[in-house]
Amino acid sequence: MVSIVLPLLLFAGAAALLAIGLLLLGRAFGPHRDTPVKEMPYESGMDPLHDARRRFRVRFYLVAVAFLVFDVELLFLYPWAVASRNPAGIPGVVVGAERSTAPEPLIANRGVVFAGVMAFLALLVLGLVYDWRKGLFKWR
Repeated sequence: MVSIVLPLLLFAGAAALLAIGLLLLGRAFGPHRDTPVKEMPYESGMDPLHDARRRFRVRFYLVAVAFLVFDVELLFLYPWAVASRNPAGIPGVVVGAERSTAPEPLIANRGVVFAGVMAFLALLVLGLVYDWRKGLFKWR
């Protein structure tokens, strides 16, 4: 057990020491010129010229929600793709010259899973069509 864990602990310790050492080197030898411009808040490459409580156009929120929807859908597709692959151990699948002893998948009926994923993708396409019809992708 120690022979397995020891290299990992040594690697983690070396990485931590390297990170701390580089931070201390930058602090020790880096320039220390604090100016009012450097003390200003910085966000997204834009100077904060307006009040933080100003109103944004609804279009900004629509783009943000559309991004989240189409970004998060990938999080659901990756596990499905991994779970629905043809795992070794199913009769008829040969890995190399010998059969694998991998356990059977937990998916009892692949058709049900496939139908669920297709329904999920259909809802995403419906959201895409809705956004398109609302003119979300037109840059004005």
